Amino acid sequence: MVDGPTWEYEGYRPAEERLRESLCTLGNGYFATRGALPECTADDVHYPGTYAAGCYNRLTSEIAGRRVENEDMVNLPNWLPLRFRPAGGEWLTPDTTPVAEHHQMLVLDPGLLERRTRYPLGTDASLLVRQERLVHLADPHLAALRTEFTAEGRPVELDVEAALDGGVTNAGVARYRELDGRHLSHVTVGTAVPGTVWLRCRTRTSDIGFGLAARLTVRAPVTHANEAHRAVQRLLLRLPPGRTVTVDKTVALHTSHDPAISDPLRAAVDRVGTAPGFEELRETHRSAWEQLWRRTALDVPGEAGSILRLHLFHLLQTLSPHTADLDVGVPARGLHGEAYRGHVFWDELFVLPYLNLHLPEVSRALLHYRHRRLDAACRAARDLGRCGALYPWQSGSDGREETQQVHLNPRSGRWLPDHSRLQHHVGSAVAYNVWQYCEATGDTEFRHGEGAEIFLQIARFWGESARWDDHLGRYRIRGVVGPDEYHDAYPGALRPGLDDNAYTNVSAAWVLTRALELLDGLPEPRRRELGEHIGLAADEPARWTEVSRGLHVPFHDGVISQFDGYGDLAELDWDGYRKRYHDIRRLDRILESEGDTVNRYKASKQADVLMLGYLFSPAELRSLFQQLGHHLDEHGWLATVDHYLHRTSHGSTLSGLVHGWILARARRADAWTFVQEALRGDIADLQGGTTGEGIHLGAMAGTLDLVQRGLTGLETRGGGLCLDPVPLPELSSYGFAIRYHGHWGVRLRLRSGLLEIAVPESDQSPIDIRLHDRVIPVGPGETARLVLPD
Repeated sequence: MVDGPTWEYEGYRPAEERLRESLCTLGNGYFATRGALPECTADDVHYPGTYAAGCYNRLTSEIAGRRVENEDMVNLPNWLPLRFRPAGGEWLTPDTTPVAEHHQMLVLDPGLLERRTRYPLGTDASLLVRQERLVHLADPHLAALRTEFTAEGRPVELDVEAALDGGVTNAGVARYRELDGRHLSHVTVGTAVPGTVWLRCRTRTSDIGFGLAARLTVRAPVTHANEAHRAVQRLLLRLPPGRTVTVDKTVALHTSHDPAISDPLRAAVDRVGTAPGFEELRETHRSAWEQLWRRTALDVPGEAGSILRLHLFHLLQTLSPHTADLDVGVPARGLHGEAYRGHVFWDELFVLPYLNLHLPEVSRALLHYRHRRLDAACRAARDLGRCGALYPWQSGSDGREETQQVHLNPRSGRWLPDHSRLQHHVGSAVAYNVWQYCEATGDTEFRHGEGAEIFLQIARFWGESARWDDHLGRYRIRGVVGPDEYHDAYPGALRPGLDDNAYTNVSAAWVLTRALELLDGLPEPRRRELGEHIGLAADEPARWTEVSRGLHVPFHDGVISQFDGYGDLAELDWDGYRKRYHDIRRLDRILESEGDTVNRYKASKQADVLMLGYLFSPAELRSLFQQLGHHLDEHGWLATVDHYLHRTSHGSTLSGLVHGWILARARRADAWTFVQEALRGDIADLQGGTTGEGIHLGAMAGTLDLVQRGLTGLETRGGGLCLDPVPLPELSSYGFAIRYHGHWGVRLRLRSGLLEIAVPESDQSPIDIRLHDRVIPVGPGETARLVLPD
């Protein structure tokens, strides 16, 4: 029974299968499984991956004459397999037997994946297969698959085989296939009780243990025929015409990372043995989703609202309340595929601002992931001869730098040096998230504890990274790469890195300023204790003040330069390249394949300088530039926006999001084009095949935050909610509920120039709502209706 928003696909199209599998992934924050058909195995069309949050393994491969080490999020044993065939015939799949009907439907509210396929069996019969799948949200260790077989036309005898398959590898991304992907070892299988089989395995180097158990429920005899790496169950079904036979497969998964267990296999066997039937599992799963939807409610009408609902669904499947109990970060591609090897980048910058106001316990857990790896970040800084903390551009299990040394350009087939580890601005993103979390939640314990330790160590790194330049009379940060990622060196330079990336320097100045504010606000005993713990020198705060006011921000032609020397680069023939290649999002790969380099041109992959307008409100950005000795008025900022708008290829799904956010205030008429690109990035696979390797979690979460903070101008600061709504005609009516400083379910709704704020009954203090020059306290049980100025 369908009773919620759906995402549907009609017909079988092999070329779209990987995309559908990513977008039909089901998960619960603990593990997720791609939406592959259970009767199909991994090949060039299908990829049935299952991933448990935070489970990585490291392998070394021989690539281009050098040994390359990579850590990957591990593809776990496949629990889906359930294949079928007419007795004695060939196994049926849509690739081997053309289907008469095929329909897939992702039902968002109860988190179910449904499919309906009709296989012709000669001229006088057909087999109707209906399936319903869930990855349980209430019990994060359970998943279930219900399959209904119906014979049409004549009786059918059907062989059915269900399995747990441990013979899987990481092979979901074509450009990684030269790397070793055999992460699992010691695969053993067996039978627990009649109707239940199990599989045990370990990762080859990280030595994480996995236990899976599967229970088959059907009114037919089940035989066990275990094979190497596969726990197999078989049965013969006799199907009279028109009568439906149901097969339920219930699966439990545990890992050795789980608390309160002694053995993952024993835990899995026990759990599947006591799991209720499919109907009860579906009901408790539905109830858990209802509660989670209420906590994260977002009401946007029309097509945009449908897409936002899908984005929220995938965010919550990756980072659910269960995540609060795990030691995990924000995987850039969710738990939906193997692109980026499941690594943690800076995407939390786009994810946590949304979670802070709905699931703050999850945000706190994600920041704990960073705190647990603070020692590794401090070691990385020491390796550069600096104090403080340098967080890695790509993080995995233990916080070391996981960015590969080389990467493949699939267009040219060449392996090239990868210098993206020089994106030291990731530290500012971590600090920004600490600050935003504390402002949104009022979590003083975290602010004074782990949060302060993270923040001050990042500030120390920036304070020491800046070097005084007598010629300029300014502090400079050299040898970095900015968010743009295209530019990683000066043309013809022997060493990678750029000087004075504007985004890096301005965000570093913000970190140093806030670190001084944080230090000032600490109780004196805690300030002394923390200073002793991290070895903070007495003169460091004074240096932070100097650097935060004296960092160099380059300009050219009246606009902010992306980095020092940017203005000297050549202009690219944008029209010529668009005519020749049509899609130039990955301009860097195109130019390299031609023997050229993007380092020669004023060309950006994604927002870099303009990221400053994403992080900081117009008033805060003006204040930061004033602090740095520059006058940044509206004219100068709009000129900067226009300059980079015409020189960006949007080779990242984050680019459309950031441009849409900025243009909503800077040039409203053009904003919707970029907002649509952000909304459609994954559902239309605008990056050309990348979504099939995993969704882009930062972009999905960012579109939600665009409504929550971007269009409302919502800021959490000074103990109140500051609002500065901007009307965007295409999204003129919307509402959402947030959790703020102990208030659950504060509702905000904007429509027809009216802003409504409703605070639910509680024993909390009133919330101060700041709208332009007005402050309106709204107490529990009260609703404020504010007319917005034109």
